[in-house]
Amino acid sequence: MKIKHLKSPNYIHCNKRRNIQSVIIHYTGMRSLQSAVERLLSKKYEVSSHYLISRTGKIIQLVKDNNIAWHAGISNWFKFKNLNKNSIGIELENKGHQYGYQAFPSKQIVQLIKILKILKRKFKIKNVNIIGHSDIAPNRKIDPGEKFPWKKLYNNDLAIWHSLDEQFIKNFRLKKLININKKNMLRIIKKLGYTRVFTADSLDKDFIKAFQRRYRQDLINGIFDQECYLVLNNLQNSFNS
Repeated sequence: MKIKHLKSPNYIHCNKRRNIQSVIIHYTGMRSLQSAVERLLSKKYEVSSHYLISRTGKIIQLVKDNNIAWHAGISNWFKFKNLNKNSIGIELENKGHQYGYQAFPSKQIVQLIKILKILKRKFKIKNVNIIGHSDIAPNRKIDPGEKFPWKKLYNNDLAIWHSLDEQFIKNFRLKKLININKKNMLRIIKKLGYTRVFTADSLDKDFIKAFQRRYRQDLINGIFDQECYLVLNNLQNSFNS
């Protein structure tokens, strides 16, 4: 696997081996690959990632794995806060929702899968901890978005996904939750890694949209209906992966 090395100034050097628990996937959200590279190399913007993968499958490493890149920002996942120090960040070239959100080409995803397999083995990362930026910061971020192929990562043993028939569960779409044990629902959500999911006595709308961008990508409406609950409940089967 060919990797081009560029050195971003936006990182923290670590003398000791880091406790890396997760890989966080982003999209660049910029008009071109060049503008994304310039941003990640600029001291002015104070942002970086460990890897950047172009739409043609070109891989650039900007920060060494054992150093802390500045990609996660204010974030939460399981017990971890501000995940920069415990994660690897991977940026995928994509214009994002602001400039014309694109499907992720197969060449790009093939290279991503290669890197993820190496990182998973190297740092013993659990599948539940291969996540998107919107998972750890749902109130701020929406990347890598609803076009990102999480199911393909799952098929390569690199993420979690449900085992339900997607045509069947659409029968429960937009149907209100009835007699649901909220404590049990919250327990499952927390087992998935999400935190701060309630606003007052109801599920936070940004969390719901982040969940839908992962697991019900053809409808992101911020409404946690019976279909979403069936998916959530089924995901318990993936907790040990």
